[in-house]
Amino acid sequence: MIEAVIFDMDGLLIDSEPLWQQAQKNIFSTVGIDLTHQEMNKTTWMRIDQVVEYRFQESPWNEESDSKQRITQKIEQEVKNLIETQWKAKPWVQKILSFFSDKVHTIAIASSSAPDIIQAVIKKLDIQNYLSSINSAEDEEFWKPHPAVYLTTCEKIWVNPSKCIAFEDSLNGIKSAQAAHIRCIWIPEWSNISSPDFSIADMLLNSLEDFWKDQWEELNR
Repeated sequence: MIEAVIFDMDGLLIDSEPLWQQAQKNIFSTVGIDLTHQEMNKTTWMRIDQVVEYRFQESPWNEESDSKQRITQKIEQEVKNLIETQWKAKPWVQKILSFFSDKVHTIAIASSSAPDIIQAVIKKLDIQNYLSSINSAEDEEFWKPHPAVYLTTCEKIWVNPSKCIAFEDSLNGIKSAQAAHIRCIWIPEWSNISSPDFSIADMLLNSLEDFWKDQWEELNR
């Protein structure tokens, strides 16, 4: 039987890509880099520190006034501000967590976002009471697709990975969960919905809203 459910966050519980792109556009403009939507799409699956390095190599700015680390921190802070002031929570997130709260011992988050961004999303969604563990890959030596954040999550919640399921929207996330020996349900971002790479997932759904009794019973057989 499944004892725990672990959720990724960005792109799954929150449509965060527009917020990250807006934050990048706002902050990079302060160092003379004006980004188009197409240019930002090239770095969609990069970590934000990797994005900053990529932009610096393309168009170096004066690091004495704004180091790469400082720009990374500014972008993360801007994302947090946008979550708190502009983003609206979707009601189905509460519904799916309520569904699982009646069926498993533990619900957790394993995200690549910074801890303060995760906390901002949790507060906005008002889902604190559902969660037993909140984990950021920023606290790990290795990021997804390495299984570190999932293995740490399983250790903290005292559940064997084989008794967990994970929900992910990215290929790196699926690989991370499965490398930890956790079955993974893929909720695709629309542009990847026909990609054959994601066939490695244990289950494919169009939305978290599509996971209910039938899917639960299938995974528990």
